[in-house]
Amino acid sequence: MRARSSRRPWFLVVPALALVVVFFVLPYANLLVMSFFMPGKAEPYDAIPTLGNYTSALGDSFQWWILWRTLKLGFLTTLFTLVLGYPLAYNLARAGSKVKGMLLVLLLSPLLVGVVIRSFGWMVLLADNGLINSLVKHWGLAPHGLKLMYNEFGVLVGTVHIYLPFMVLSLSGALQNIPPDLELASRSLGASFIQAFWRIVFPLSLPGVFAGCLLVFVLAVSSYVIPVLLGGFKVITTPLLVVQTAVDVHNWPGAAAQAVILFAASLACIGLYFKLMNRAMRGLSP
Repeated sequence: MRARSSRRPWFLVVPALALVVVFFVLPYANLLVMSFFMPGKAEPYDAIPTLGNYTSALGDSFQWWILWRTLKLGFLTTLFTLVLGYPLAYNLARAGSKVKGMLLVLLLSPLLVGVVIRSFGWMVLLADNGLINSLVKHWGLAPHGLKLMYNEFGVLVGTVHIYLPFMVLSLSGALQNIPPDLELASRSLGASFIQAFWRIVFPLSLPGVFAGCLLVFVLAVSSYVIPVLLGGFKVITTPLLVVQTAVDVHNWPGAAAQAVILFAASLACIGLYFKLMNRAMRGLSP
């Protein structure tokens, strides 16, 4: 009986472990191996070992700038989704059952529409002759219009809108586990709403902040469709550069090296974020 009970947890882990190995470990391992080979003419690569793909990528200041822009857009997207999503998540967690159902429908309904369709919707609003510029020109606020698309602003608007539900869902799950009685008790002891929020609610919701920021950052850094449509190939990010290197230049090992560098840079940022959040949660714990 003891032998069976000790084997059961490992048996339950096997399906999840197999999914991680097949869909994450093996593709990245193949990408890593490919990045150390020479580009091929008839084949994606020739089995000739080389470090030239990494030396050319790491020695190119243009690729460093693209990597910095990609990480910067990921940071800004995470920041704005956190600022905009926290009030939504708080009201969602504190709403009644009927209102909560309606709010959940409104929050999840954009996820039923594809990223391409939602990006085209923003193109209608942000284009030079779009709805916003038409109103601005009509009211005389900007006779020549505003440059709202095919720049970093347009890409940031799209990523914040599309990834906001992921942040709200992560935050609301943590906020629902905080008993409202704690806020009421602090208010009865003389604390203001802001004091109760910063000293009780926000520290207890840090696990949700941690998960939401991590999820949104990973999605924003790896985004491809939004920069293509709202950036118009004028806002090049590393995922776009990887596709262009692989498809247009037919340099699959070079594209693999760029993808590995993006993965390493993202992993370094996530590791730093882990340390900062663990330190913050340890400092707030009694």
